Amino acid sequence: MTKKITTTITSIFINLIVFAQPAPFNISIQPITIKGLGGLQSFAFGQYDGLWLLLGGRQDGLHRKQPFAAFDRPGANKQLMVIDPVKKQKWAISLASLPTAIREQLSSSNMQFFQQGDYLYCVGGYGYSATADEHITYGKLTAIKVSSVIKAIVKGRKFTAFFRQITDTSFAVTGGKLVKINDTYHLVGGQKFTGRYNPIGPDHGPGFEQQYTNAIRRFTLLDNGSAITIQHLSTYNDSVNLHRRDNNVVPQILANRAEGFTSFSGVFQQSADLPFLTCVNVDSVGYCVGRSF
Repeated sequence: MTKKITTTITSIFINLIVFAQPAPFNISIQPITIKGLGGLQSFAFGQYDGLWLLLGGRQDGLHRKQPFAAFDRPGANKQLMVIDPVKKQKWAISLASLPTAIREQLSSSNMQFFQQGDYLYCVGGYGYSATADEHITYGKLTAIKVSSVIKAIVKGRKFTAFFRQITDTSFAVTGGKLVKINDTYHLVGGQKFTGRYNPIGPDHGPGFEQQYTNAIRRFTLLDNGSAITIQHLSTYNDSVNLHRRDNNVVPQILANRAEGFTSFSGVFQQSADLPFLTCVNVDSVGYCVGRSF
């Protein structure tokens, strides 16, 4: 957790140096320790009234290289966690009371997520599904009412009523990012991965299927607190420059003063096992590649 906070603040600090010289203030980093917190990797989070809601991801760190051990069931995070970073308190509760489809998705790794107001929207994610008896990428979007869930966990009350889920195959993505420009959501990069991870390749051992989206998938989302309505918009497809996953995507005010975001680096180039040396800048009308990045 400390590493996550430190990385975020460091990224902000670097952006300030690059885009706002000189910065009119200083930033210092002071790690804190919360007893019994443990660690999480590739998780999703929401915030309410100074408290953090953490879910999904792995409790065993970076996945192991052996197919039988990579993304195994014991290492998946099967709980909801609330953190008070000021009082240094932690509450945790099992996902077991949730419906199976929601429980399975919310124990996955590398979901895309975005908090709009009081609702945290979690999309996709990769992990073992007992229903499918396979490791899959979930074609799901789950809406979580953050304030109600946090209060319920802290007070030891039921919370299942504050989760809703829809199915949509276009959301079967892991390792991408979910961001928003004005009223339009952008599902940036990522991949659909099915089967057990194998570093030797898809045709060895248990085998797997891997499909990069090579895209920025755009949609609007209407949520009245009961029903969720998705309208898919035109997709930006680019098998060369959008063939990215597991990278940072940061909201920005771009050089033309438009609201947008930048997709930094990412893995892997199609011609080599190397990260990208370019960035991609996106606004409400399109995208361009920053080749001098």
